[in-house]
Amino acid sequence: MKFILIVYFTFSVCWAQQFDITQFGAKGDGHTLNTEFIQKAIQAAHKAGGGTVYIPRGKFVTGSIVLMNGVHVHLHKDAMILGSITASDYIKLNRWKALIMADGVSDISITGKGIIDGRGDQLGLHIDSLFYAGIIDTQHYYLKERRAWAELRPQIIEFVHCRNIRLKDVTLKNSSCWVQTYEKCNNIRIDHVKVDSDAYWNNDGIDIVDCQNVKISHCYINSSDDGICIKSEDFSLQQICDNITISDCRIRSSASAVKFGTSLVSGARNVVIRNIKVFDTYRSAIAIEATQGGFIENVLVENIKAKNTGNAIFIRIGKVRGAPKAGPLRNVVIRNVEVSVPFDIPDKNYKIRGPMLPFFHNIFPSSITGNPGVFVENVSLENIKITYPGRGNKAYANLPLYRIKDVPELETEYPEFSMFGELPAWGFYCRHVKGLSFKNIQLEIEKPDYRPAMVFDDVHGLSIESIRVRGDKKDSPMFFKNTSDVKLKDVDHNK
Repeated sequence: MKFILIVYFTFSVCWAQQFDITQFGAKGDGHTLNTEFIQKAIQAAHKAGGGTVYIPRGKFVTGSIVLMNGVHVHLHKDAMILGSITASDYIKLNRWKALIMADGVSDISITGKGIIDGRGDQLGLHIDSLFYAGIIDTQHYYLKERRAWAELRPQIIEFVHCRNIRLKDVTLKNSSCWVQTYEKCNNIRIDHVKVDSDAYWNNDGIDIVDCQNVKISHCYINSSDDGICIKSEDFSLQQICDNITISDCRIRSSASAVKFGTSLVSGARNVVIRNIKVFDTYRSAIAIEATQGGFIENVLVENIKAKNTGNAIFIRIGKVRGAPKAGPLRNVVIRNVEVSVPFDIPDKNYKIRGPMLPFFHNIFPSSITGNPGVFVENVSLENIKITYPGRGNKAYANLPLYRIKDVPELETEYPEFSMFGELPAWGFYCRHVKGLSFKNIQLEIEKPDYRPAMVFDDVHGLSIESIRVRGDKKDSPMFFKNTSDVKLKDVDHNK
């Protein structure tokens, strides 16, 4: 499999012209609304041909501010930007509302070791109260989960149609929605950014939407939704996600740590994800989902370590939200992965936790699943070690092998590793796949489970080499149905 070399731009910040927001009237007292004063500093920097808007020591409250060409925001290490907790202080520039916004500009940055705090719990609850006051109608309110829709809850950052973006060293906290979104942008560098956003719902740490030439590195993400998410929402099919590297990050999530989709209308290709440490994550360490008509191809995932994570690997083709077709999803390499799956809920000690499931189930395996006649293609897994707790009890939830046909297809259902209900394997469940390779795989189970380690259904071109299954008491660790062109070598089943 070939991967295209990713080349990034050289980013330089103009420090010569500095515009201190206090010189424009801003007060860092934690109370004054400074939106107007900060925007004046931005306009002055832009008018001067570019420059740095300086946030000094203090707590500066603001509503939505809009960056302009050549403007670089720099925070003093003791500076804090506080998002207003009044909904009317935010505007919608392009897509959704946000605290810091930009549309169609170039050469912008946010740097410095200060903090940007969206105060999302207070803001989200204020917006929630507007529904009960009759200001928000039922069309914009999620009655089932009792909160306003995402588009009414401001993000911290939203940049759309922008070029040459840099974030470095800053801490982003407590959004009322997604923390930061970059849509249809080119040349993005996010380095040593800390996201600590477990304050409210839908707090994706970083969302990359139809962007090209992106590098995310050395970031810490604690989010009450997906950690880093690659999406595609261009219904014109003119833009995709292309040339993206995510590396050397530490992620905790109440959903999945690194995820493709669920929104994937156009596509994503040439993505490298490496050197990621995952912990206390409710769903999958890696989730690759082509489920809204878009494609995914040429993905390399390597050097992943995940502790206390609900699922290791989830790969799925589907047709959600009225998608006209499914996939394709092809050319994926996953190697050098070590995951420990707990018996208990991984994120139980966090403020916002993943939603409980409405049915009984034993521990879910990793899964790779297409649709009937629509195959996940050319997937290679190498040097993988996954430790499971076991304790699969058929008196608690039961799907024996003779009922394997009862695993539902659910082509149009929202994709999650738990979507099929009880599955007939404890390690890997693979269905509707062409060109699947397992090499040097170690699956361990701590307590007995009634299911075999691996189940393959409608899999063609299957190569299994150097498999170690530990702790499984059954006679055979694998089950095959409607599977052809199978090559087995060096399978070690230590009962």
